[in-house]
Amino acid sequence: MLWWLAMTVHGVLPYIQIVLSVLLIASILLQQTGASMGGAFGGDNFTASYHTRRGFERTLFISSIIIGILFALSAFLALIV
Repeated sequence: MLWWLAMTVHGVLPYIQIVLSVLLIASILLQQTGASMGGAFGGDNFTASYHTRRGFERTLFISSIIIGILFALSAFLALIV
């Protein structure tokens, strides 16, 4: 019975990883950065260093963390199975 579960997970896991990777890339690319180019080159932009996430930005941030954790867990599962 256990070998059947391992074979099922082994067959479905690549598709799960593809879906998770596409979702992770999309959630990361949809996020906006608060820093401008001046902050990258040493400019004094103290207001862009910290801001509170609200609404959709917070939801997108939390969902990208959750999707990243799920992707990492599926990668570890692929090593085991």
